[in-house]
Amino acid sequence: MFVMTIDQRGSTGDQDRVPSFLAQVARLELPGPAHPVFERSVGDEVQGVVREASAVVEIALHALREGRWYVGIGVGSVSLPPDASPREGTGTAFVAARRAVEHAKSAGSQVPLSVVPGIMAGEAGRGVPAGEGVQACANAEAVLRLLGRLVQDRTEAQWRVVDALSRLGAGGQGPGRHGSQKRVARELGISEQSVSRTVLRSGWQEEWAARPAASMLLGYADSQITQALNDGQA
Repeated sequence: MFVMTIDQRGSTGDQDRVPSFLAQVARLELPGPAHPVFERSVGDEVQGVVREASAVVEIALHALREGRWYVGIGVGSVSLPPDASPREGTGTAFVAARRAVEHAKSAGSQVPLSVVPGIMAGEAGRGVPAGEGVQACANAEAVLRLLGRLVQDRTEAQWRVVDALSRLGAGGQGPGRHGSQKRVARELGISEQSVSRTVLRSGWQEEWAARPAASMLLGYADSQITQALNDGQA
């Protein structure tokens, strides 16, 4: 399972953006039967437990889009009673998420996102077969940072086109198809050529092509780390 800890960047010199961010996350269209609950954990930080890897990707990229958040993703065990607050949860994923957001803060000029496995060094030293899960976390982090760079570098004009295409549901079904671009051109009052150029320069098609890879790597990391933790308790 996944725990996400997301902390506001430069909060001491900025307004409190947590309420608006929580409202945005609540409105996201996410996979799975239950929408993950995110809450303020401490200060200008939010935390949530997420079951679906693809939902983790969606939330992470949404946070990175604004350029105002550090994103930490912990992969591991979660103990949380039904309908309980994320603040009441325990498990290795919570510890990993805390480490991940701290790593994100020290990323320097890189995209401020980190994925940390909920495997303790002592467990690995005792022979817990966590290597595959740890590597999958590193691979997922690398792909998510590449996607995050695409998202962070988009201009407002590019986002207008990308958001319009997303509203048409083109994202998961061949983003940027000709018919969708034509409708967006009419909606925004620009030429089809402008829409096509914007889609190309924004990296939107590349983003949607790579999202499943990020989800797959996170899911694989989760399965391997869960297995390692279970084996370590056997």
